[in-house]
Amino acid sequence: MIGLDVVNVAERLYAAADTVTAIPQLAAEVGLDVPTAYQVQAALVQRRLDSGERLVGLKMGLTSRAKMAQVGVDEVIWGRLTDAMRVPDGGLVDPSAYIHPRVEPEVAFLLDRLPEPGEPVGDFAGAVRAVAPAIELIDSRYADFRFSLPDVIADNTSAAAFVVGPWSPVPAGLGNLGVLLEVDGRVVQVGSTAAILGDPRRALDEGIRLAGRHGVRLQSGWVFLAGAATAAVPLRPGAHVRAVVEKLGTASLRARS
Repeated sequence: MIGLDVVNVAERLYAAADTVTAIPQLAAEVGLDVPTAYQVQAALVQRRLDSGERLVGLKMGLTSRAKMAQVGVDEVIWGRLTDAMRVPDGGLVDPSAYIHPRVEPEVAFLLDRLPEPGEPVGDFAGAVRAVAPAIELIDSRYADFRFSLPDVIADNTSAAAFVVGPWSPVPAGLGNLGVLLEVDGRVVQVGSTAAILGDPRRALDEGIRLAGRHGVRLQSGWVFLAGAATAAVPLRPGAHVRAVVEKLGTASLRARS
């Protein structure tokens, strides 16, 4: 997009996260479209890498068909994960480090090898080493957690932190496993892995295809978050959060009081 200072827009988003200060939506103000939003995302994550972080994976967003229809799009979006976002299973997070943190249960894949040049996307599912239950902590840098599609893409799809539970071999079926999100021992969301594009493995295919458009190849050892299986809920100080995925087990985190 002619005239748009991608680095400047990325710096505004970086500063919002760094200072824990919400900002107004940017897309309408600067004239941001989807392709340029991914350029901003790349510059935003590069800012983090320049500060010493390293890439450890990718994540998907808008993997629910209902959510796609709600925002008026027909394909999912993707973002990047860094090592600084990773929280150990059962680990402690500080809600005050985020603007308005929310948590949601997910399915994570551990990638075993690089895709071969020209390899059919569907065949790459065989490159998955393991699968695990996961929790993603999302935190839009925009005021009131409201944004357009280019806004959320530029903001690295609201990525903030993630927890991965124990890895296990990929079961024969992932398309309709029960999912619970518990807060302080109480079930607050009930869902299914079917909410993730019908099957989380489809999200992996989509991620490889979409990231590839921007010259990003998934790496061996990377984590891939397939998308949320339920709606996200606010993370309150002192809360204990647990995601339960049928056949896969649990992942959890605690919020500092």
